[in-house]
Amino acid sequence: MTQISADFLVIGGGIAGMSAAAELARDASVILLEAEEQLGYHSTGRSAAIFISNYGNATLRALSAAAHPALAGELLGESVLSARGEMLVVQEHELDMLANYLEGATGLETLTPDEACALVPVLRRENIAAAVIERGAEDIDVDTLLQGCTRLFKARRGQVIQGARVTALARESGLWQARADELTVKAPVLINAAGAWADHVGALAGLPPIGLQPTRRSAALMAVPPECQPLTHWPLFGSVAEDGQGWYAKPDGERLMISPADEDPVEAHDAWPDDMVLAEGLHRFEQMVNIPLVKPSHTWAGLRSFAPDRSPIVGFDPASEGFFWLAGQGGYGVQTAPALAALTRALATGAKAGHPDSLLAAVSPARLR
Repeated sequence: MTQISADFLVIGGGIAGMSAAAELARDASVILLEAEEQLGYHSTGRSAAIFISNYGNATLRALSAAAHPALAGELLGESVLSARGEMLVVQEHELDMLANYLEGATGLETLTPDEACALVPVLRRENIAAAVIERGAEDIDVDTLLQGCTRLFKARRGQVIQGARVTALARESGLWQARADELTVKAPVLINAAGAWADHVGALAGLPPIGLQPTRRSAALMAVPPECQPLTHWPLFGSVAEDGQGWYAKPDGERLMISPADEDPVEAHDAWPDDMVLAEGLHRFEQMVNIPLVKPSHTWAGLRSFAPDRSPIVGFDPASEGFFWLAGQGGYGVQTAPALAALTRALATGAKAGHPDSLLAAVSPARLR
C-alpha cells in the first residue's frame, strides 16, 4: 500500500477539477485523482463548447462574465476563444420562449427572417417568425484549455494520477483518506469535482445526495452539400427551445455538428446517444432547413449534471469538515471554469472571494441541505 499526502486532494480530472487544481497549486500542494486513463474523458472531452454571455440563469451569466478575461488570454497567455456568434431562429409557437430568453439578456440584436437567412442560407425563411443573434458568442477550444490548465498544474508541482478510481473515503485525525486500489491519498481538504459522479463521491464520504441529476446531451456530425461551403462564417444556429424539444447546429470544418438539445435524466455512466432521440432532433432540424439529411459520419453523447436550481455547487459541505463541492456545472462548465476555479481557491483557503454575497449564497451547498 502506497501512501501520499498533500494540502488538497481533487477528485476529477475534467476541466472543473483541473482548472481548480491549477489555481490551488499556486501556493499549496495538490494531488488530483482521475478515475479514467484519460483526462477530460467524459463531459469535458465531448463538449462542443461555445461562450454565450446570455446562457443560463443570472448566477451563471455573472460567472461567465468573470471567466471571460481568463479565456481570452489572461489564464494561459493565449486566447482559447474565436469568433462564432449564436443565432436563434424562432417559429410562431416559440415566441413566448423567446420572450423568456430575452428577459435579462444583454448584447442581443433582433434580426428579420431575411437577415437570418442571409447569415445561414440553408434556413427555410417561411418557417421563421423571429430571430435574434449574439454576435459576441465565441467558440472555445476545449482541448487547448484543458491541456493548458494541466500544464499549469504540473508546472506548479501538482501531481496528476490517472486511472485512479476512488473506492473508499474516510476522515481520520483531521485528514481525508482516499483509497484507489493500492494507493491512499491523505489531505485535510477534499475537492469533489467528479462531475456526474459527484454524488457518488459524496456517498463514499457518508453524505446524503446533494441532488445532482446527470442528463444526456447527444450530437451528430453531418456532411452538407458542396454548394453550401464554406461554413466557416456561419454562426451557431438553432431553435430557442431546449429540453428535448429543440435543436442547434454548429459548423465543424466542412460539416455541421447537430444536436437535438436533449436533456434526458440518466444515471452516471459512459454516455452514448439514443438513436430515437437523435433521429427526432435531426427531424426538427430538417424542418427548418432546405438541405437533405445524410447519414451522420459520427455520433456521440455526453453528460451534463444539474442541481435542482440549475446553479453550480461550490463550497464546503456544512455537514462534513473539509469536504468541498465543485459540481453541478450543467452545460456551462467549460465557459465558467476559470471563474469557478478562482472561487474554489478563495473559498477553500479562506481568502476573499471577490463576488457579492448573493452569488456566494446562490452556489453554496448549504442551499441544498
